[in-house]
Amino acid sequence: MSNNIIDTDSEDELPPGWEERVTFEGRVFYASHDQQNTQWKHPVTGKEKYVRGELPYGWERVIQDDGTVVYVDHINKKTCFTDPRLAFAEPLKTSPKDFRQKFDGNSSALQILNGRDLTGKYAIITGASDGIGYETARSLAFHGATIIMACRNTEKAEKCKISILKDRPKATIEILHLDLASLRSVKQFAEEYKRRAWPLNMLILNAGVFGLPYIVTENDLEITFQVNHLSHFYLTKLLYDLLVSSAPSRVVVVSSESHRFPKIHMVEDVCEDSLSLPKDKYSDMNAYNVSKLCNNLFSLHLNKLLAGKKVTSNSLHPGSCISTNIQRNWWLYQVVFFIVRPFTKSKQQGAATTVYCATHPDVEEIGGMYFNNCCPCQPSKESMDEQLAEKLWTVSETILQDRLARLTSI
Repeated sequence: MSNNIIDTDSEDELPPGWEERVTFEGRVFYASHDQQNTQWKHPVTGKEKYVRGELPYGWERVIQDDGTVVYVDHINKKTCFTDPRLAFAEPLKTSPKDFRQKFDGNSSALQILNGRDLTGKYAIITGASDGIGYETARSLAFHGATIIMACRNTEKAEKCKISILKDRPKATIEILHLDLASLRSVKQFAEEYKRRAWPLNMLILNAGVFGLPYIVTENDLEITFQVNHLSHFYLTKLLYDLLVSSAPSRVVVVSSESHRFPKIHMVEDVCEDSLSLPKDKYSDMNAYNVSKLCNNLFSLHLNKLLAGKKVTSNSLHPGSCISTNIQRNWWLYQVVFFIVRPFTKSKQQGAATTVYCATHPDVEEIGGMYFNNCCPCQPSKESMDEQLAEKLWTVSETILQDRLARLTSI
C-alpha cells in the first residue's frame, strides 16, 4: 500500500493532510494542507460529492465577526467548524434515476430521517392515530414537520398527539376529522384545511381497512373500495391545486404486495362492479387486493398528471403482516398476525418506506414508481399499465361524480 494512504476498509477515507469541506451551496471540496490547494474530486476515489438541503434539526450556521463560519448544535449545546451535513454527503448524480440503495427492510423511520430538519413542511397523514400511520406522524413530528392527523376517531388521535408531545414538546400537531367512509366528510376536511391557509408538502394516504364483512357505505359503495381508494382519490383531487402551489410536494400512497392478486388484467375489466364489489361477488381478501391495485394505478396516473409541476406521487408496500390494528375485524386474521409477528417488521420499520418516499432527497425527482424496503421495485405488470391506470381514473371519476350528484339531490 502507498505510504500516503491510511489502511482502512473505507474507500472514502482521506489521506493524511487532506480535509473535507463544503460550500454554502452544498458542493463538497477537498483541501490539501501540504500542497495548499483545493479540488472538487476526492483525492483517492476521484468521486465528486454533494450535500442536500437544510442543516440537521436543531443546528444553525453562524458567521462570526471575523468571517469564520461555525455550526451550532442547540440541542446538545455544542459548536464546531465542520458542516454536520458532511456526514450525509452523497456521490454526485448524473440522473435522477441514478439510484443507490441506502436503506432496507431493517431500517426504521427515524433512521431514514437522521440529520433532517423538516421545519416549515406540512404533512397530512390519513389514519395517523394507529399503527404505521402513527409511527409516520411521530417520526416526522420529531424532525420538525407540522403534522395534520386526518382521523375518524379524533379522541384517539388526541391521545396520540399527547404521547408525541410528551417525547417532543416542541412538535407541532393538528387534528382534523376525516371519515373516509363518507364523501361528505372528505369534502369538509379539504375545505377546513384550505380555510386554515396551510401549505401542503406531503400528502400521505395511509389509512385503510382490511378483512371486513360486506358493508355498504352511506354513499352506496363497498366500504373497502371507498376507504382504501375512492375517498383518497377524492381527497387528492380536492387538494390538487394546493399541492401544486406548495411545490415541491409529494404524494405517498400506502399500497401492499396484495396488489398482485386481483383478477383485473385488461382495460375491459375495470368497471364499478369489479371495483366496488357487489355482495354476491364479495370476499374480503379480493376486495382488499382490488383496492391495493387501485392504489398503484392511481399513483401512476396522478404522477403523470403532475409532470412538470414539481409534485411527485409514489406508492409503496410497508411490509407484510405487521402487527397494527388492521387485522382486528376477524379472529382468524388476528391469530395469523400473532403467529408471524416475530418474523415481521416493527411498526417503526413499517413506516420507514413511507417516510423515505415522503422526505428523502433521493426520491425528490422520482415519481410513478412502487417502493418496497426503501427501494424502487417491480410491481405487477398491471400496476405499470398506463392505459389501465387511465381507465381506472376515468371510472373512479364517473363513480365519484355519480355519488356526489346523489348528495346534492338529498
